[in-house]
Amino acid sequence: MSTTRTDTRSGAEPTAQRTLFGHPRGLATLFFTEMWERFTYYGIQSILILFMVAASGRGGLGVGDRSANAIVGLYFGGTYLLSLLGGWVADRLIGGRQAVLSGGLLITAGNALLAAGSHRLFFLGLIFNVLGVGLLKPNVSATVGALYPEGGSQRDAGFSIFYMGINIGSLFGPMFVPVVAQHFGWHAGFALPALGMLIGVVQFLATQRYLGQAGSAPANARPRSWFALCGFAALIALLTVLTLNGALTVNAVRLSTSISWAVGILMAAYLLYMALAGGLSRQERGRVFAMMALFAASTVFWMAYMQMFGSFTLFAERYTDLNVFGWRMPAGDMQAVDPVFIIALAPLFAALWVALGRRGRDLSSPGKFAWGLLLMAASMLVMYVAALRVMRGQVVSPLWLTATYFLNACGELCLSPVGLSSTTKLAPARFAGQTMGLWFLTLALGSFLAGLLSGDYSAQHLATLPALYLELFWWSAGGGVLMLLISAPVKRLMAGVQ
Repeated sequence: MSTTRTDTRSGAEPTAQRTLFGHPRGLATLFFTEMWERFTYYGIQSILILFMVAASGRGGLGVGDRSANAIVGLYFGGTYLLSLLGGWVADRLIGGRQAVLSGGLLITAGNALLAAGSHRLFFLGLIFNVLGVGLLKPNVSATVGALYPEGGSQRDAGFSIFYMGINIGSLFGPMFVPVVAQHFGWHAGFALPALGMLIGVVQFLATQRYLGQAGSAPANARPRSWFALCGFAALIALLTVLTLNGALTVNAVRLSTSISWAVGILMAAYLLYMALAGGLSRQERGRVFAMMALFAASTVFWMAYMQMFGSFTLFAERYTDLNVFGWRMPAGDMQAVDPVFIIALAPLFAALWVALGRRGRDLSSPGKFAWGLLLMAASMLVMYVAALRVMRGQVVSPLWLTATYFLNACGELCLSPVGLSSTTKLAPARFAGQTMGLWFLTLALGSFLAGLLSGDYSAQHLATLPALYLELFWWSAGGGVLMLLISAPVKRLMAGVQ
């Protein structure tokens, strides 16, 4: 069960790494760190929109649907948008390991602010969480990749195991946090994720020695970058103070629209900069162009997927029969269905990729992305039919959302862990952390767009509900067909990377 192996990566002294079931022992450290971070993150997501739309007399914020959806999109997207900065900080200043630890501490503090009870502190807590996830998320994944310098199907299997940690946290967060909020109040619900992240930080500190040299130092250290980071931090602090004091008014919908355009342009420009001005070889340049196609497909996928935390949760609250043997299940608990399917299916998908790889019949990354989008399109079609039933005045069975989440999970397993693994393999060495940040930027853009699309839905005009899901069906189906058509040229650009 436990053996050792030698790390012979260029530029690093040979070190003995303990292994567990054929994988580096450090994978367990990162597995549990990510598990607790996802418990925290998805626990908050399971009650966030419900807390915001709840009337102030019920302890909520009393925000309208459109603004609440936009805020959820901004929060969710902001965490991934800051992943680009988090990758840059790790690459230039502190290394992946310290970035993961710093992010965990910020998330713990942010969740404590959410639980404090003040509405102003609540939004400050969201800002802390955005910054913390931006530091932790890209660098914990990049560090997993650094544990597998040999690459290949073993790395894909390692990422699939790591992905199970993500979804265990994603399962237990929305399973327990809504129940605590229902019985003890909203702020008790927000306190539970604070405790979870604290446990994650403690276990990381206790077991980080098993990571060996992975993430121990910045890949492209530039001390002068501290000036840019301090300037950014000062700007964030100034905007936060002005907003909390009421001197600066923020329109969530307009802000989300502006940021969506900015993020799309930033992602395209940064990839072009890497390809054309990053000092890359011809092979590396081709791989960056391949990533452009994968990142565009990923954005469309997450635009549909993120409905789970907005319109799907409101659908569960308003139009779904949640009575279970006389107990009304909290609407946020429906978010736990997706990770249940992920946990059940992830080992099967991991085994499938390895088995196909051994036979030389493994699907290319673009092919897997295409299937992910087509499965997402099928899930949107299910929700379209369910929404038509709601328009006829029916309260629908939770089986409609369950079927949707099953298809979402299958699509996610075709795209998300494969995307993580492909990004670590396609990324130029000097841009490793930043490239992983760009991958999470696709989740950011998808989240912003999801919030904007959900904002078109109105509870007073039910005809907008099936229209929302039909629009997402066409986006997902069109993206899937396009990826099938361009799979061959994209595969050639990947230059042997599987």
